[in-house]
Amino acid sequence: MTRINRFSVWDGTQDPLGSDADALFEKLSEDIFSGWDFEAALRRALSRGWREGGDQVVGIEEMMERLRQRRQRQLERYDLGTLFDDIKERLDSVLRLERGGIQRRLDATTDDAVRRLGERIAGKRREQLDRLPADPGGAIRALHDYEFTDPQAEKQFHDLVEALQKQVVDSYFKNVTAGMEQLSAADRGELREMTRELNALMRRRLNGESAADLQADYDRFRSKSAKWFPDAPEDFDAFLAQLQARAAAMESLMRSLSPEMRREFEEMIAATLDDPELQSELAEFAAALDFLSPRGHLSSRYSFYGDQVMGMDAAMQVMDQLQSLENLERALRGVYQGDELDAASREQLGELLGRDAAQSLDTVARMIRELEARHLVERGDEGMVLTSRGMRRIGQKALRDLFSRLQRDHLGGHQLGDEGAGRDRSDQSKPYAFGDPPDIDVQATVMNAVARGERATPGSGVALVPGDFEVHRTEALTDSATVLMLDMSRSMPLRGYFYAAKKVALALDSLIRNQYPRDALHVVGFSDYAREIPSTALSALSVNEYVYGTNLQHGLILARKLLARHRGANKQIIIISDGEPTAHLEDGRAVFYYPPLPETFRKTLVEVQRCTREHIVINTFMLESNHHLVQFVNQMTRINSGRVFFISPDRLGDYVLVDFVRSRGRVA
Repeated sequence: MTRINRFSVWDGTQDPLGSDADALFEKLSEDIFSGWDFEAALRRALSRGWREGGDQVVGIEEMMERLRQRRQRQLERYDLGTLFDDIKERLDSVLRLERGGIQRRLDATTDDAVRRLGERIAGKRREQLDRLPADPGGAIRALHDYEFTDPQAEKQFHDLVEALQKQVVDSYFKNVTAGMEQLSAADRGELREMTRELNALMRRRLNGESAADLQADYDRFRSKSAKWFPDAPEDFDAFLAQLQARAAAMESLMRSLSPEMRREFEEMIAATLDDPELQSELAEFAAALDFLSPRGHLSSRYSFYGDQVMGMDAAMQVMDQLQSLENLERALRGVYQGDELDAASREQLGELLGRDAAQSLDTVARMIRELEARHLVERGDEGMVLTSRGMRRIGQKALRDLFSRLQRDHLGGHQLGDEGAGRDRSDQSKPYAFGDPPDIDVQATVMNAVARGERATPGSGVALVPGDFEVHRTEALTDSATVLMLDMSRSMPLRGYFYAAKKVALALDSLIRNQYPRDALHVVGFSDYAREIPSTALSALSVNEYVYGTNLQHGLILARKLLARHRGANKQIIIISDGEPTAHLEDGRAVFYYPPLPETFRKTLVEVQRCTREHIVINTFMLESNHHLVQFVNQMTRINSGRVFFISPDRLGDYVLVDFVRSRGRVA
């Protein structure tokens, strides 16, 4: 099948990300304008999900909640206190058979002397049975040394011990005894040797040898132990991960038991194996697994409060299921960091939560890969972070949104106060005049001499005279230094104004970086105190809703210091606020009063005067109006001759950006 690709000329409207990724990034941008930082905005989107076309992308938090509900249903179903009930019932059956066998042997004896001897022996055996410990482990250990009278009771006891041996071994190595009817003495010897060799490999791994260093020895171990691990993976670390998962289930079971039941379980394991050397190897194996675990403790503690009986086998299966649910939750949390689920986890997620969850996770992974491939996001120590290119894209969106309602010809000519020092060469030239920069247009100068038709001497070059010289015309350039002062006091987010202010800051930063690279922009946030906000931190700009105070005085002090770094003649401060100053500095500490004190107004106006003496223009954009505010701004404009605009938040960007463009530019 032939695939045809059609290409068109780039006209500025095509989106290289594609509509899906673009829609996600647009959504993140809107959250950033509202005061979220990028990491929080991305986490919020991934957590809640979003609509993509007609489909709903399921959020990570919903998936984790559904996993938690499945776990809760398991805890509500079973009673862990019944774990030993089956073992106790089988022991009781053994004891009933044995007591019955003792009595049957006595009843079958007809000789009085033999009967009297039999009664003494039967008494001792009944006494042994009566003195058996109540816990299963102690009873099993005591019955190991007991001489059974009834053959059926003895067989049932050995069957119970062999079943427990298989369960104990499988609790360390999942399903290694599958298909075995019993663990013979030879099997236990092989198991002991296998565990010893495995411990040797694990010690080398603990001592720093890599999986690659151990590969050859692991291959030999895998071949030799195929009876025990027929499905062992080829990679040693993958094999360890399987063992750690099983150990986690066993440890979770132990931690979920009461202290009394835990002691009974440990006693039963020791009594069942009845092989000190094997027990020692298994203990070393468990400790090494714990050390090699990347998470430290492998297990969790679960509180069961159901009523369904649960034996040892069922308990281990339930623990496996609970561990799988926790591992899936952990993997889903990793998606916030940009991680992807492996194939097995994704398949398990689909089985547990349905196809929609798996597809949503695929969509999330694809979106993150696309954003990362285009260098809009990258992986940081705490997750996905915004790159400088991503910051520019967000700024461009803010600028595009704010200019989308404006007609191009509305940004027409403007007046210029002072020319900047820089000049750009134009395509035209003019005759040299005294005082012109010596930027000679060589071609025009030589052609003037050739047009005169004179030569200095026969065979010599062109003779130049002063009137031949022409220089390139230049255009006077303006550059400006601007401080954008953003009110970050408590009232801005409460009144819903911070969205508009942050969007203006991002748009103005993008405008200057792309259209006026010679200009300088500083952003100052002020509430009780003022601070400079680097351009790289604009996208993460947020407010502290619990800070009172509009310390315009401190903001102006900082703005003057920043503008003093620039030599250009065009300096301005743009203030975006929703109220009059309510705080000022006293001995370097912020003092807040409301209603504002005359002292606050006075100290703020002193800074306005200092700005005026340094030829700094202050333009103020007010999002509210009241008596105190109008009174203050009237005084400020009389001192500085700047302008004040009382506007609504939805028009803030229009006014600020248009006013900025009109206030600077180039002249001939």
